[in-house]
Amino acid sequence: MGQPRRRGYPHGHHHRCHRRIVLPAAALALLFLAVSLLSVSFLSAPPLTDPRTSLATSSSRRFLRRYPTNGSGGEFEGFESGEAFPVTTHGWIRQDNLWHSKLASNFYECSNSSSKYLDSSVTAQPERYLIVVTSGGLNQQRTGIVDAVVAARILNATLVVPKLDQTSFWKDSSNFSEIFDMDWFISFLAKDVKIIKEPPEKGGKPMKPYKMRVPRKCTPRCYLNRVLPALLTKHVIRMTKYDYRLSNKLDTDLQKLRCRVNYHALRFTDPIQELGEKLIQRMREKSRYFIALHLRFEPDMLAFSGCYYGGGEKERRELAAIRRRWRTLHIRDPEKGRRQGRCPLTPEEVGLMLRALGYRSDVHIYVASGEIYGGEDTLAPLKALFPNFHTKETLSNQKELAPFLKFSSRMAAIDFIVCDESDAFVANNVGNMAKILAGRRRYFGHKRTIRPNAKQLYPLFMKRVNMSWDAFSAQVQIIQKGYMGEPMEISPGRGEFHANPAACICEKTGKNSVAVKSISRSNQELVNDTGIKKAVGRPPYPVYTDEEADGSDTEDDTTARGEMIDAEPDDDSVVRQEDPELEEILSD
Repeated sequence: MGQPRRRGYPHGHHHRCHRRIVLPAAALALLFLAVSLLSVSFLSAPPLTDPRTSLATSSSRRFLRRYPTNGSGGEFEGFESGEAFPVTTHGWIRQDNLWHSKLASNFYECSNSSSKYLDSSVTAQPERYLIVVTSGGLNQQRTGIVDAVVAARILNATLVVPKLDQTSFWKDSSNFSEIFDMDWFISFLAKDVKIIKEPPEKGGKPMKPYKMRVPRKCTPRCYLNRVLPALLTKHVIRMTKYDYRLSNKLDTDLQKLRCRVNYHALRFTDPIQELGEKLIQRMREKSRYFIALHLRFEPDMLAFSGCYYGGGEKERRELAAIRRRWRTLHIRDPEKGRRQGRCPLTPEEVGLMLRALGYRSDVHIYVASGEIYGGEDTLAPLKALFPNFHTKETLSNQKELAPFLKFSSRMAAIDFIVCDESDAFVANNVGNMAKILAGRRRYFGHKRTIRPNAKQLYPLFMKRVNMSWDAFSAQVQIIQKGYMGEPMEISPGRGEFHANPAACICEKTGKNSVAVKSISRSNQELVNDTGIKKAVGRPPYPVYTDEEADGSDTEDDTTARGEMIDAEPDDDSVVRQEDPELEEILSD
């Protein structure tokens, strides 16, 4: 396309042109205008529409008219597939690629223990056995498994392979060995904690465990004060609903143990891993780069959030009916929730954010999601923005997926593998899968991980009907700066350790990099070589389900149920919260 004409002369100056110059200039101008009009019909950016109309329509055809529907729509001339749009100097794209962080090469994983860390053959004490029962979906249970290993280390106890939650909302009967490689788990951690497959026996019969619960965010001192005395007298302790039962702040060696468990010891079984890798290969065959999106937009999630998405009386009525299932939920102001960034972004809003950041419509996108409220009508705007839309169901055949269909955790594990290997990962929520993947991707090279800054994006979405696409895109890039998965975006000690494993990430030394140091040793703010504090990105919006999200770590939580329970049915139903389903639905 030709370049736009510069206006004739500097302001305030007028010149005469000879007639022989005017006629060719006029002809060129007419030619330029004709070419421009023809180009506009093919090169249009996504129109800006009211985001609250996305659930109000009953037909996806409306959306398909609003956005480019093929690889050439919405692109700027002169850029190759997957390359960034031209952006203003306010954007982050001038410094960093859409698919990589240029600063990532300055950092490396460092989860090895220190010289003071003793082998489990020295620390493990006889007659001390710890059994844990995890809670929630796959990723919430993963956090419980990680913390159970660390708790056993604190107590100098032998850990029994954790029992997975088989009675929750997710209704998955899988045991540990059907999701994770149990032999690898035991052997990899052999020097950290002694782990056995089955509970200990005495006289040929399993020893009866003493059942108890510890508060959320229990510190090492809390474990030594509360659990150790019972462990010394009862010898076998069974801790129930084990999720987020360990402090976010531990000494460096224990934090590094968390990383070894989470990023190395927990490996999926071969059948799960093999299908996940097949799907990754199929995505790579379609495109050099791809985005993975973890999309939480289920009816239950929206009902709990109390948010309103423009679906009119039908939406209010349907979500209100779901909310009545949970007596403990209070009425919320839908607009206030959106203003505070507490509402998941709609599929349309996620798509607009990605396009504004510079991802073109011909980029391939893998979507990991459950049931979407509004179905295809709700997904239509996202598919119009990114027509190359894939899921595990579309990439695999019926025979390949059949062994996993009845098991929600195994299906979630397949999504986890593909999302982990994507070139850019984004989630419209801050559930456990989003947090764990964010931490994992930081640990393994700061792979591009986008956290929507929902609080700042919401007013921009509301105003975008009155903005040009260029202005909207520039504002999105400003808002998202600090939320793109760059090194040191988040200060050490801020956020949950699973999302920000700072103790396990070190900085290289060399001529072109700063001195090696662990990013986290303390919870103080980072300061660069000039003495200027580095900008820190705050979490985009609060987590709905984790009680530890906003509070400080404590060992004596009078509101937590930390008392000993010596009589408990096997299904742990006695100690579940009044609305346990609520937490389980939102956990992953």
